[in-house]
Amino acid sequence: MSIPQRHASSPGTYFVTSRTWEGRALFQKKENADLFVSTLLHYRDEGAFLLHSFVAMPNHTHILLTPGPETSLERAVQYIKGGFAKRFNDEQGRRFPVWQRGFSDHRIRDEDDYKIHVAYMEQNPVKKRLVTSAGDYQWSSASGRFKLDPWSGCDKAVPERRVADGRVR
Repeated sequence: MSIPQRHASSPGTYFVTSRTWEGRALFQKKENADLFVSTLLHYRDEGAFLLHSFVAMPNHTHILLTPGPETSLERAVQYIKGGFAKRFNDEQGRRFPVWQRGFSDHRIRDEDDYKIHVAYMEQNPVKKRLVTSAGDYQWSSASGRFKLDPWSGCDKAVPERRVADGRVR
């Protein structure tokens, strides 16, 4: 199957899904899921995108993000997937594919669409019977463990670069 061409992403907020290579349950292992979340937060803190919601399921991820003004959607996903793959392979001391090629995305149209996608992500671990309550899944923004960026509507939010002490530049 060919991968669709993306010429330039429109400004806005996107629901992004990426699958692991051959459906491997990489994120079933705590260390791998922690590394993925750490990578995601690192690039958010660098200002590549605003992070509104996410979940790392055993064999795929869902992320709701708004790319930064200097970052295309494709580049934001490359940071996340490539950054995680490099760190993962370096820690494992080996080289093998981590992700399926490409990703799927859906541009958020309005507040209702946004809420539907957040609820979908939060309930995904419950639906798959990984936990009984969304807040119990520790690799999801529903856990309340992570600082998220507020969503102010399509095309309005702009990421800022954060420094190590949490200040915004």
